[in-house]
Formats: sequence, C-alpha cells, structure tokens
Amino acid sequence: MPAADNQYLLAIDNGTQSVRALLFDQHGVLHAKSKVDIEPYVSREPGWAEQDPHYYWASLCQACQLLWRQTDIAPDAIAGVSVTSQRATLLALDNAGEPLYPAITWMDQRQVNTRPGLGTIESLLMKAVGAWDQVQHFHKQSEANWLALHEPAIWQRVDKFLLLSGYHVYRLTGQFHDAVASQVGYLPFDFKGLQWADQKSWQWRAQRASRPMLPTVFPAGQRLGTITAQASADTGIPAGLPLIASGSDKACEVLGAGCIDEYTASLSYGTTATFNKVSNEYREGIPFHPPYPGVVPGSYNIEMYVPRGYWMVSWFKNEFGLQERQRAAADGIAAETLFDELLTAVPPGSMGLTLQPYWSAGAVDTGPEAKGAIIGFGDVHTRAHLYRAVIEGLTYALREGKERVEKRSKQQIKTLRVSGGGSQSDQVMQITADIFGMEVQRPHTFEASGLGAAMAAAVGVGIYPDFISAAAAMTHIGDRFQPNAEHQAIYDQLYKSVYLTMYKRLRPSYAAIRDITGYPN
Repeated sequence: MPAADNQYLLAIDNGTQSVRALLFDQHGVLHAKSKVDIEPYVSREPGWAEQDPHYYWASLCQACQLLWRQTDIAPDAIAGVSVTSQRATLLALDNAGEPLYPAITWMDQRQVNTRPGLGTIESLLMKAVGAWDQVQHFHKQSEANWLALHEPAIWQRVDKFLLLSGYHVYRLTGQFHDAVASQVGYLPFDFKGLQWADQKSWQWRAQRASRPMLPTVFPAGQRLGTITAQASADTGIPAGLPLIASGSDKACEVLGAGCIDEYTASLSYGTTATFNKVSNEYREGIPFHPPYPGVVPGSYNIEMYVPRGYWMVSWFKNEFGLQERQRAAADGIAAETLFDELLTAVPPGSMGLTLQPYWSAGAVDTGPEAKGAIIGFGDVHTRAHLYRAVIEGLTYALREGKERVEKRSKQQIKTLRVSGGGSQSDQVMQITADIFGMEVQRPHTFEASGLGAAMAAAVGVGIYPDFISAAAAMTHIGDRFQPNAEHQAIYDQLYKSVYLTMYKRLRPSYAAIRDITGYPN
C-alpha cells in the first residue's frame, strides 16, 4: 500500500505530435496536465522526416514550465519522474553531447542499398533459416548505415547514438542511460535477452553503430540518474529528484491500460495504431519480427501495427475537414471532436466503401510496394462515408493483427482495452466493439502512456513494491462498450469477404504503380 496520500509522480510524454507533462498521484488520478503541440517532422527531401533535437528539448522544458503554472501542487511534492517517448527516433551526438545532425524520426523512409557485412557462411545460414530478408531489411533501414554512407564526415565525429528517450535522459541527468523497454529501433538489441546484442551477433555486422556509442540500459523501475541543476533551471523539476526508467510510449501505454496478463490486449489509436499482447515468454507474432520489450521487467509486447494509423484522422481533417476546422476555431474546441457527427450520419459498413489503411510503407507482413486503397465508391458516398471508412479500415487492420497473434500464440484474447486519441470518441469505441465482436473497455484516463510511466516511477521510488501492485492500485476501467449484434454481422461479412482479400488482389497493381512512378521507392 502507498506510504502516504500526498505523493505525486511526474510523467513526461514526448509523442509524435505533442509533448505532455502529467502529474499523477499514487492512485493513478491525473491532477494536472500541460501539452505543447509540436511539428512531427520537417522534410528536406522526399521521404525524409527529421526534427531538430533542441526543438524536442525546448518543447519538453516548455511543457514542464506550463505544468507548474496550472497546478497548486508544488514541485517538491513530487516523489519521482519518468520519461516516455516516441519510438525509433535516433540522434547522433558528438563527444560534448551536442547533436551533429537532425533527429531521424520513425517516419523517415530513407534507406541504403548496400549489402550487410555478414560473411559467406553466415549469410548462407540466414538464408537457410529464412531470416535473410529480415537481415537485409535491418541493414537497409539502419540510420547509422545511412549516416555513415551519406554523411561520412559527420559519422566520424559521432560519439553517442541515442534514441530520443536516451537524449532526454542525458539532458535531464547528464548520464548516457536509457530504459530497456525504450529500445525499439534499428539498433543491435537482443530482443529475446532484453539487452544489447552479444558482440558475436550478426546485428553488429549489419549496421555501423558500435557498443561505446550506445547508452547503458536499465529495467523499468530502476534509477537512470537524478535531475541536474541545469535541467532543473530549464524545466522547473527539483534538482536531485530521481529519474526512473520506464519505456517507450507504446510500452507504457500497454501498461497504463492495465494489460499485464496474456489474455488482456491493448489497442492504441495513436499516430501509429497498434495491437499489443503481453507475453512472459519470447514469442514472435510473425516469424523474425521480434516482440518489443514490455515495461514490466522480463515481459514482451507482441505487436501488430499500422504505421500511419490515427494520423489518418489528421490527414482527413487537413484534406476534407475545412468545415469542422472552421467551426472548431470559432468554438475553441478540437476539430476532431466534431467528426463524430460524420460517423453517426453513416450506417455501419459505410454502404460498402472499404479502405485499406496502408498510407505509408511498413505495415506488418506487407511488401515495400504496399499502398492505401479505397474501393466500393458509388454516387451515394460523401465525405462522411469516407471518414467512417477510414475508421473502419483501421479497425479491420487491427482485428487482422489480433487474429494473427492469437493464431501464433494459441491463446485467445478475452479482454480488449482501447487507448490513444481515437479512444476519446464513443462512436469509435462502438465501431471497435462491433468489428472485433467483443466488449471493449476504455481506461479511466486517456493519458495511458503517461500513466504507465508514472507507474514505473511509483515502483522506482518505493511507493509500490512491484508492477502488479502498482497496476492494481493505479489502473481502473472507465467505460465499457458492447457489440451490436446486427452491426457485428455486417462488419464480419465485409471483413472476411472484402477487406481480407484486398491486399492480395491489389498487390500486383501496387507493384506496377511503384515501377511506373517510382513511389514509394
């Protein structure tokens, strides 16, 4: 049980579209929140997605300073801090800890066309076991390889190569440390052993980063360091406060949604839409696609994802939502809250309009040629039908991911928790229940990722002895949504007869589009 009733945990969440500072108590109640919207990326070349590392840090400082102005809770009432961030965004620093190059974000599409530096026998072995495609993918996507090849003068000066989470840890504590559960990216990490890969691993020969460039990693709940005087001056966080390891935003979101057993799964309707299932054993949802580290030490998250998931809501807002943007600006509300009106105006199934949400390459178990598609148009269809088709298509993709994981793990999901931006909509929650054909539950707070980080901090400072105790005390069920049997039947037929057949049938056309236009390259 908690030692006192006045202990607070500060969680800082640097997502793709905002940085949020969140103040939770030891019961999981959110007492204060600040949010600083950020530009997800800038693009100097087609397919590039970069951001200034100083911009990330300045936004974090601004979010913290805003928080103190929005609450009567004094900073010295905080027991501990934890940072969670977007995954697979990498930064190169020199020996003075200064960035040498813009952060290469997870949305960046550049790659190298060289071959991995594996020996002949090792290459033949990888081909024999069916892992060669994954080796090549790892090599081509490695940001270290791209920098070494295209910016050799910069690469020669690289002293540290960090994920965004590790950069924030360094700025807050002066230590090159990071959390085990934040290590998601094209780095030589042993996902089964939950540590940096053994020096004999092929991963070191497939990319250019060396072990001294990488941070020391710690399990969630352990100290990464303490807030320095300079970081305190920048953020207002008290100097000397412990910074506790947690994990990536998705890993924290799974924990914050209360998914700590193998029969409870997490849907995240964020910029990347994901399905995650916790496992206490190393299991690959798709062969040679490793599960990611869970926040609870020793656990794994088996994940299926749609890279540009609920980013598609922003895409729709920008391209088709002028009316809602204007109304929202006049009323001082978020435009997304008005889109529920579009959902209610259209029947389940969008009168046959069906969307495949591959708006960018990288969806699990697709080829690099994959593109988005919408089929079934007729003269009855409006932008409201299009918006509902977006939501339904994303949910179909996540249902497909759930079924893949269940087949591989031979375990059926019994409970489904939904978090992320899309979960704030009752209409989206009901569509989810109808498409999945099961009850879906919404956590008591929308800020599930921040809550997961706060739980790690609570364990790290001794408020709770372990994550099981922290989850029991800090996660709670909010609203529940039951499937509508009539709607479920419509969705089930469209999913099986239309959606599941789309990629296989359209794949030759996608490949032809790529060959003719060069996009995506």
